[in-house]
Amino acid sequence: MATLHLVPEDLRRLYHVKEWRNAAGILATACPDEWTDIVEVLRAFRLLRSEVQAAGKNRSPISRQIDGAFYNRHWVQKSFETAFKVDGVEYESPTHAIDCFKGRVALEVEWNNKDPFFDRDLNNFRLLFDLRAIDVGVIVTRASELQKIFDDLGKGTSYGNSTTHHSKLWPRLDGGGGGGCPVLTFAITPALYIDDGPPTPATEAALAAQPTNDDSDDETGL
Repeated sequence: MATLHLVPEDLRRLYHVKEWRNAAGILATACPDEWTDIVEVLRAFRLLRSEVQAAGKNRSPISRQIDGAFYNRHWVQKSFETAFKVDGVEYESPTHAIDCFKGRVALEVEWNNKDPFFDRDLNNFRLLFDLRAIDVGVIVTRASELQKIFDDLGKGTSYGNSTTHHSKLWPRLDGGGGGGCPVLTFAITPALYIDDGPPTPATEAALAAQPTNDDSDDETGL
């Protein structure tokens, strides 16, 4: 039986939500503190026109807004050292750093990367789950319906069809890309959009001053 009913109704109105292997139920029952953080961060998030139009370096202002809210709640970027041993011979099996990690929950923010990043995230979740390092994975991405807003703002070419949005993620999830790992996904919809006006010169200057050696993944089309 699916457990999506455990996702608060207001979040289901603001995000497209999909789960694999009863992820919502596992979060709500086995990881209640992390689940509270996820619900409250996503409930507070708004997609601002000024951040969509701002030209940042590396991680977009939108990704930074979400990441920062989790970091303020003591989530961390996390790398794991993993290896297999066969007949006494050890083989390294490196995994990719998780954007946000707390307890036994791994959360990735994929706002505007190339869509193969979804394969990387799901495979990472699968491996870490099999190694008993995590109980559940979460992906926050964008809904395909946001393309009209991007087009209206003159940013449509920055958000191509081959980048990360829910229509690219869900077939991978249904195809078992996460293996046995429970996965919960949230896609930001137009219901979260607020037209707060274009970015101010101060905003642009602050973004231009961001360091270029960000530890997070580069994003495309910003």
